[in-house]
Amino acid sequence: MSSPDLVGVWQVPLSSGVRTIEFEHGTATGKRIVRVDGKEIIRKDWMFKLVGDEAFDLDGTRCIIRVEPYGTFSYCYSFLVDGKSLASFTRQQSKTTSTWVVNDGDTNYRIVLDKNTLDIWVNGKIVDVTRNFVDEGTEMHFPLGNIPAYVKTVSSGDKREGLIYTLIANNEIVDPAE
Repeated sequence: MSSPDLVGVWQVPLSSGVRTIEFEHGTATGKRIVRVDGKEIIRKDWMFKLVGDEAFDLDGTRCIIRVEPYGTFSYCYSFLVDGKSLASFTRQQSKTTSTWVVNDGDTNYRIVLDKNTLDIWVNGKIVDVTRNFVDEGTEMHFPLGNIPAYVKTVSSGDKREGLIYTLIANNEIVDPAE
């Protein structure tokens, strides 16, 4: 059920998963409520200052909801992640992570490779991997329930393109998630 004070909903792609942020702002009372994936993390029922920032951490990442005046009795809301606009942060995430989705019939798995740390996250949790050097590059093996899976890393041969990361689950190549 939606509140009449709900003024913003944002989807934030993190290694731990895509998180949904909701923001309620009561423009008569100054009320502010922040929810992450439906769970209330901030509630301020009465505030005399109707503009300003609401800051919080999301999986170790600093987030700010900015409330700014927009004309008379109107407000503009923006969402910042690590000091960047959500659009800039999302662009950066797409460069530093690779994401795949695998379905085994009963369970959906969201696999995220952090290219900077080489951590692999499955459904929001870092998993232990076994790293192997192979002729063409490296492989990072990990289980997906009962499905054997690994991320294969090979050189593209082009300095600008860099490395190519491929997920193989149940001996099949998985297309990257959009």
